[in-house]
Amino acid sequence: MEKHLHIVCLNVPYPVDYGGVFDLFYKLPALKQQGVKIHLHCFEYGRGEQPALNEYCENVYYYKRAQGLKGFSLKLPYIVASRKNEVLLGWLLQDNYPILMEGIHCTSLLNDPRFKKRKCFVRLHNVEHIYYKNLFTSSNSLIKKTYCLLESRLLLPYEKSIADKAAFFSVIPKDADVYKKLGCTNIEYLPLFLPDWKVNSHEGKGTFCLYQGDLSVPENEKAAIWLLTEVFDNLDIPFVIAGKNPPARLSSLAEKKTNTCIVANPVEKEMQDMIEKAQINILPSFNNTGIKLKLINALFNGRFCLVNESTVNGTNLEPACHIASDTKSFKAAIKHLYHQPFAAKDIEARHLLLDGMYNNEANAKKLVKKIWEEE
Repeated sequence: MEKHLHIVCLNVPYPVDYGGVFDLFYKLPALKQQGVKIHLHCFEYGRGEQPALNEYCENVYYYKRAQGLKGFSLKLPYIVASRKNEVLLGWLLQDNYPILMEGIHCTSLLNDPRFKKRKCFVRLHNVEHIYYKNLFTSSNSLIKKTYCLLESRLLLPYEKSIADKAAFFSVIPKDADVYKKLGCTNIEYLPLFLPDWKVNSHEGKGTFCLYQGDLSVPENEKAAIWLLTEVFDNLDIPFVIAGKNPPARLSSLAEKKTNTCIVANPVEKEMQDMIEKAQINILPSFNNTGIKLKLINALFNGRFCLVNESTVNGTNLEPACHIASDTKSFKAAIKHLYHQPFAAKDIEARHLLLDGMYNNEANAKKLVKKIWEEE
């Protein structure tokens, strides 16, 4: 029997140029390899139509997201209301194929009686009401803070309302536990789909510490500034901050430090080179839902990884990381790890942890088995 699957994507999953689309894109070739015929539906708002997706899909449909006031609703979260699209629903109703919704963003159909008996699945990328509450805390903009707070308050009852209307797949075990408390009885942990990464960490010592991420994101800017002003304020250790669009405030602070430099908008090869050459990849986070792709990248390709609980808690990646909790413990860990060679035993530990967890073929088989209930 042929296996047809509708995938409704919150964004166009190509090119793979930011962390949020890795799982969206690399799931496609993995499912195609398992014989799944994919009918892909994408919300397009700035990334354009991408012919490369046709290689993995039977059909690719694009829909305009209703942005601004057009996507506003008093009852639905904006991320959901702005992707509510009757043309999309019309296509989905043409057959009875199962539907995989990528993110809470694409789940408005779960409250539509026309889909009550349909086999529906949701890929949970974050517990969104917690994610937006954390964005509210980390943002410095009054407008963004207001939006994130309102969105969080709409998302909590919305997520509760759909928790029992589909089968869910979380990206970390902890998010599955949260959803069970919301009333979800059908949720499984399914690791991220990734490029064909192999553990590529190098023995020996690097020459600097690295923080990397999209620096235009308030949460990442906050983490970089905290490291710069409180952790590396009196450490005589080279510190590199690298990522997209560093804000003027961050650049100004870095210019005042003799041991710090900012690498703005590095190309992928340059970023990977820095991750590999760093002695410590330092990745604190102020948002404790989902999983940070930059952490997984650093574990596959870098030496020591120093994080806080919010970065790693509930991800199953704790054994591969050094965990610090505050300024004092971060400083102590940096002083210790900076002079410690990364050894063969550290690389072997990475293999034992990562090779089985992030296996696209095995995880695609698990997804197929769940959707088509194969034994």
